Amino acid sequence: MNGAERITIGLPLLTMIIGSVAMSALAQILLRHGMSRPSVQAALGQGETVPAVLAIASSPGVIGGLALYGLGAMVWLLVLARVPVSMAYAFVALGFLLTMALGCLVLGEVLTLRKVAGTLLVAAGVWLVATGGQ
Repeated sequence: MNGAERITIGLPLLTMIIGSVAMSALAQILLRHGMSRPSVQAALGQGETVPAVLAIASSPGVIGGLALYGLGAMVWLLVLARVPVSMAYAFVALGFLLTMALGCLVLGEVLTLRKVAGTLLVAAGVWLVATGGQ
């Protein structure tokens, strides 16, 4: 891929990008849910490595989150084969927005003005990079 060529992101490629970012955000929520399980928290509280590793490795949320990360990474590789990393990576910042929203909606995390302001700054940065041209 030549650095001077113009890349057009059509609907199929945009769907892959957004899909990969969404899988990563959902994976974060699943991992957090899996790590919050009482069995995992109890094992971590014991301070012993083997029981903690076994509890984490057998947590459905952790297993699902890791699987979703793997799938998202495979889709991301397909994206990187078609788009310069500097352009593609700008879309990764959208994961911050989605993860924050899911954290609030699914996990009941508190949404503060500071979090919203920071997230809007990230979104503005994504827009600047994505529309900045070559």
